[in-house]
Amino acid sequence: MLLDEHTFSATTAPSSPGRVRAADKRIINGRTDVNQLVPFKYKWAWEKYLATCSNHWMPQEVNMARDIALWKSPSGLSEDERRIIKRNLGFFVTADSLAANNIVLGTYRHITAPECRQFLLRQAFEEAIHTHAYQYIVESLGLDESEIFNAYHEVPSIRDKDAFLIPFIDAIMDPNFHTGTPEADQKLLKSLIVFACLMEGLFFYVGFTQILALGRQNKMTGAAEQYQYILRDESMHCNFGIDLINQIKMEEPHLWTPAFKAEIRSLFQQAVDLEYRYAEDTMPRGVLGLNASMFKTYLRYIANRRAAQIGLEPLFAGEENPFPWMSEMLDLKKERNFFETRVIEYQSGGSLSWD
Repeated sequence: MLLDEHTFSATTAPSSPGRVRAADKRIINGRTDVNQLVPFKYKWAWEKYLATCSNHWMPQEVNMARDIALWKSPSGLSEDERRIIKRNLGFFVTADSLAANNIVLGTYRHITAPECRQFLLRQAFEEAIHTHAYQYIVESLGLDESEIFNAYHEVPSIRDKDAFLIPFIDAIMDPNFHTGTPEADQKLLKSLIVFACLMEGLFFYVGFTQILALGRQNKMTGAAEQYQYILRDESMHCNFGIDLINQIKMEEPHLWTPAFKAEIRSLFQQAVDLEYRYAEDTMPRGVLGLNASMFKTYLRYIANRRAAQIGLEPLFAGEENPFPWMSEMLDLKKERNFFETRVIEYQSGGSLSWD
């Protein structure tokens, strides 16, 4: 006897398992054995898992000596540059922990495709590496750990972004939450969209741009190198999440209602507003050839890209990328997900160049 679809748990194998057929697998509410990886149905997920494995790196591989000397030099960095670095670390030291919690305690439990679960396990490990990297930077520079690690409680622009995200984690972490009804499935889909498109696909981009801008000016190059590795990982996480979302839309088209799409568009707008306020807080004055107003255009440009990737109409008309130099590292026009083309090529950590 098969489990009732409304009480199915992704941690439970069917009570009368036959041999798994690829055609019977589903991203959510599947009835095949979640412990049996093959036969593959979602080969794009397995390919992305292999690509992330080839990207492996560890923070201690990056030499921080020049960063330490620059940070300790009274004339090495301006106060505006120091503010950017501390605000960046204040957000990121906890952001990747939130992402890991969402995967390990929420998303993984509800996904019933083993290939996708395999990627999620690797993603969770990479979120741990990212948290390690930020801690390594904080420790290397001798920053006040209590100040940096409590920023998500004490700095409004950081606290507000985290407060936006936490309800979407809590909703799917609730032990009483189970997929199998349209309402519950939409709740999970909404959480996936928030974390793939808005957290990893938008909330990280002000900080990435700022630190990479420092690196381009030969400042804080150790930190910038780690951010470059992290950005590469997060780009893959974002693209995997978008593939997951689009696959669920194909398998569960009844979830993609006009009301649901309107709600998602509203969340996109809220996220753009929150990230822009973060840009204003981190950059009260122009610095590094950047200013907060430039990020309004950039965030709208990214939001349009994310919306298009999951089949929504653009939210903002006529926005262009104001940072063409960023195309060397994260040209959004070159991003592709499975539904547009095959997986893009990635190199192992030691192969990146700071030319």
